[in-house]
Amino acid sequence: MKTYDWIVVGGGITGATLGYELAKTGFSVLLLEQYTIPENATRYSYGGISYWSGITPITKQLCQEAIALYPNLSQELEADTQYRELDLLLTIPANCNPETAAASYAQVAIPPRLLTVKEACELEPLLNPEVISGALTVKHGHIHPEKTTQAYIQAMLRLGGEMEIAQVLELTSSSPRKFTGVKTNIATFHSKNIVICAGGFSRKLLKSAGVSIKMYFSHAEVIEIPSVNLRLNTLVTPANLQRFQLETKSTEIDELWNQSDQEILTPILDAGAVQFLDGSLRLGQISRISTNPQAKINSTESEIWLRKSISQILPDLGSLPGSYHHCLVGFSRDKLPLIGTIPGFEGLHIFSGFSSAFVFVPTLAKRFAQYVTGKDDEIIKQMSPER
Repeated sequence: MKTYDWIVVGGGITGATLGYELAKTGFSVLLLEQYTIPENATRYSYGGISYWSGITPITKQLCQEAIALYPNLSQELEADTQYRELDLLLTIPANCNPETAAASYAQVAIPPRLLTVKEACELEPLLNPEVISGALTVKHGHIHPEKTTQAYIQAMLRLGGEMEIAQVLELTSSSPRKFTGVKTNIATFHSKNIVICAGGFSRKLLKSAGVSIKMYFSHAEVIEIPSVNLRLNTLVTPANLQRFQLETKSTEIDELWNQSDQEILTPILDAGAVQFLDGSLRLGQISRISTNPQAKINSTESEIWLRKSISQILPDLGSLPGSYHHCLVGFSRDKLPLIGTIPGFEGLHIFSGFSSAFVFVPTLAKRFAQYVTGKDDEIIKQMSPER
């Protein structure tokens, strides 16, 4: 049976991009995805590229690399990623001081500009001026998440990479510390290297193989609206994103994650919206922390809560007919992804935990593919899961 150089587990933006970059480097690659129509975080994301948001020297450098990469990506992949620049509108609640909100962004590479309520509503006429004290704005990259992911997959296949729609049942090994393949519901595949790009499912998959890693996940809930004539000019999201605070707080007591069905914190909602070029909308998002990937969620209550919150900030959008969706979002405890060989194991790697996937995945996938050929890369080293 064929032995691949790399098996990539997970067909979201991380797995698709890494599979392409590994194939481009000359490796034989098999990409595994369990769903024909994915139900992952890529599928339900906004598609935003926050290349203005770098804070540290490393993230600023990666953001600059993303700025250089995206304008030429459609040509490279021979498919339309629908890349464009949008005005990002970071809303500030009526009971918050606009200057204080602006100051919290002072350290980013391109600080957003503070707008008055009038200026914010001129930029985004669908805004409700009664619930904001102002807003921040900055140019924000944007792509279509599914089209971009499919573009990467098709480009990988043209390079000789392979893909199977199959559910991973277990990672196979020749010894307790050496992994050599992946058993799925259709076959067992063999490889010199396995890289886990399964986002929110990465922790469970690795745990089932006896591998403990500081990788976590939240449950994200959104509403999809089919194409409408209404036009949203900007990508709207709160200036004070609670999601990142929720993720950080959830990792303070790591032992809680070893419990099978534990809701660690009270769910939060960051009311925001984006419209794609075909006129469809994505409204979000509720984030909740439960240690059970299959946790039961009351979708009716969630949708009511989400629509009510959206209606306050964008009154014309909250009642539009659409469908509720739920997925897992992977994250690490310091907002940087986990990239590299998993300590103590041979042939097992991880490329997951991206809090800002679309800005960091493409550039880090390029770097990782070069790194595993033997090229030194200090940035990849600093993303190591043993940090």
